[in-house]
Amino acid sequence: MPDEMGKPLIRERGEGGGSRHLEACVSDPGAPVIGILGTGDFSRSLARRLVASGYQVVVGSRTPKRSVALFPEEAEMTSQMEAASQADLVFVAVFPEHHSTLVALKPVLAGKTLVDVSNGFRISQYGPSNAELLADLFPESSVVKGFNTISAWTLQMGPRDGSRQVFLCSNSQKAKNSVKQICHRMGFIPVDMGLLSSALEIENLPLYLFPSWRVPILSTLALFIFFYLYNFTRDVLHPEVTAGKSFFYKMPIDTVNVTLPSVALVMLALVYTPGLCAAFLQLWWGTKYNRFPNWLDGWLTTRKQFGLCSFLCAALHAIYSLCLPLRKSARFKLVNLAYKQVKAGVEDSWVDEEVWRMELYLSVGIMALGLLSLLAVTSLPSVANTLNWREFTFIQSTLGYCALSMATLHTLIYGWDRAFDPVHYPFFLPPTFMLVLVLPLSVLVCRLALFVPCVALRLRQIRRGWERSRHIRFTLPTEDCRNGMEDVSNV
Repeated sequence: MPDEMGKPLIRERGEGGGSRHLEACVSDPGAPVIGILGTGDFSRSLARRLVASGYQVVVGSRTPKRSVALFPEEAEMTSQMEAASQADLVFVAVFPEHHSTLVALKPVLAGKTLVDVSNGFRISQYGPSNAELLADLFPESSVVKGFNTISAWTLQMGPRDGSRQVFLCSNSQKAKNSVKQICHRMGFIPVDMGLLSSALEIENLPLYLFPSWRVPILSTLALFIFFYLYNFTRDVLHPEVTAGKSFFYKMPIDTVNVTLPSVALVMLALVYTPGLCAAFLQLWWGTKYNRFPNWLDGWLTTRKQFGLCSFLCAALHAIYSLCLPLRKSARFKLVNLAYKQVKAGVEDSWVDEEVWRMELYLSVGIMALGLLSLLAVTSLPSVANTLNWREFTFIQSTLGYCALSMATLHTLIYGWDRAFDPVHYPFFLPPTFMLVLVLPLSVLVCRLALFVPCVALRLRQIRRGWERSRHIRFTLPTEDCRNGMEDVSNV
């Protein structure tokens, strides 16, 4: 009987000759032998994860001796033909343009499951997919599309550091079930996407570049450009044209700092505008069963992204504001003002109105930024998953409107009485804050309109299935029986 305790725990890389075999101590003898065709980064990470999950792994390469040092000791490195012969299930980890080089393996792969992990170069709307082409090359094998949305880094570090979902599709339910078992054992969550015809959709998933962020980011950039040019015209171009004074030094910080809060407030108002539009549409239709227009449906699904863009602009505004006293221009202005006051014999320049305005302005702004931070944090999936629906709705809706109210009040205090001073209308352009306040004030007024008892009652009836055309009669539960989840703006 061999002495098991005498065996080394870690074998030397060259021990046992050029070919390493499958007697790894961590492997499960009852587990299927997993083959991997290909020796790229994904193949190495996949082999490491499979070995760590207790599988016997055999890797097929065109040049086994050159790639032997790149893979775990427990994985056998051999030729593609031998790997395909030994394996019960094979991962095809070669680029799709090289799939045709595997045709010689067709006899030994007949009746086996092939897992295609490839991706395309660009998003394709018409197909055929790489998995379908592979199925055409190997008609006697069962092709499963999967693992193409998992990066090599996620495979190597484990699912705890990356996405846990693995999208699978295949025409063979038996083959798909075998891959699902492998996913579970590796720590991932398989998501069944149906037949192999869904492979094109799965292959397109890794190629999308922030699809839900496109409209919010473009809206943020468009608003920033508009308000920046507007402020530049009022604060920089007007003095240059009318009085010959150069204020171009304001462009990097001053103009940007006035633009950022404008964008932040408008973007925050855009978060709650679609919910109000949906509520008024349901009141107009008298039913909740009519489908919203496509533009409104898309707007509703991107409210989170609009809110995060608003938070980004608000946070940058806070940082820019803290940096204002650090500028050389601010120091020169302060020194010149002090010199002028001494020269004029002014002993006390204290103005109660200006002091109170600035104190209230900063206090309300801090509260608005704090509420926005809370909204941003609770939008993270890891935080949102710890909240029930009532808690999440309270934060995102009730506290969200509080944040919008605080931000609007912050802008109103900033404006103070400037709207009534003709000096603040250069080129007959109104102050920036007047343009910014139009949408937030409209949203708040519409929100208050939905609190009117008769309007709120009818909207609650519609949300609970009442339809004007069907004349359904029922009694709403009393206030004591409500669970607090009915929110007129939450759609």
